[in-house]
Amino acid sequence: MARIDRQRVQSSFHRGAGAYDQHTPVQQRVLQHLIQLIGQYPFAPNATVLDIGCGTGRLLELLGHCFPGTALTGLDLAPNMLQQAAERLPATVRLVQGDAEQLPFGNSSFQMVLSSSTFQWLDTLQCCFEEVRRVLEPEGLFLFSLFGKGTLFELRESWCQALLNTGRAGETANNGTHRFHDSEQVRHAMELAGFRDISVWSGLEQIWYPDVPHLLQAIKRIGAGTARPPSGGGLGWRRVLHEMAAVYCERFGTPDGVPVSYTVIYATGKR
Repeated sequence: MARIDRQRVQSSFHRGAGAYDQHTPVQQRVLQHLIQLIGQYPFAPNATVLDIGCGTGRLLELLGHCFPGTALTGLDLAPNMLQQAAERLPATVRLVQGDAEQLPFGNSSFQMVLSSSTFQWLDTLQCCFEEVRRVLEPEGLFLFSLFGKGTLFELRESWCQALLNTGRAGETANNGTHRFHDSEQVRHAMELAGFRDISVWSGLEQIWYPDVPHLLQAIKRIGAGTARPPSGGGLGWRRVLHEMAAVYCERFGTPDGVPVSYTVIYATGKR
């Protein structure tokens, strides 16, 4: 499996920051579900909370409304995402540019660490989870979501079939579409990082587009360039792309359009 290009991820989300919230219906649903989950745990006055991959600050905004007095910190790799968050959030929210695998915070800095729709962009999870455990206080809560195995399966299957149909079968094993972690990998990484009282579960979300070009444009607009099929030059790649769209419509299309599926993995654990 090819490693994720972190610089590409940073640049992609940096470019897509301005339009991110307009094109992320699944991510917005997940945020609402996370807020409901957080409400099931005791929230101390002035609790210290870190949101990893805070993006445009929507989760931090919801937290501020639901739990006034909480000391909120957001971290993101992409500067433009942080700029969008700064425009949305009060000045009391601390925003920091940084890497999830090298958290720029001291030991035992937070009572709760959250993340939504971010960790799928990590090659491995253990390093990040170890960092989360380090910055959590004893008994601190780690609660997060990420897109898991099965996400965008329609796109992946259609792209692989298009490569076969156009005589490029040797490229199906490394077709460039993103590979997602599964629930067992998430649980195992949490165990290796030293968390306890671990709970991992998943759900399915779907959204619909009028056609495949609209679907690909939506993925591009949210900055998730690494989840798209690779782009190449020349007539050969255009032929593969055209074939992929045809396969997608044939296999998954309906009179209402084409679906795209997201497997959402949720997890909690305590230090």
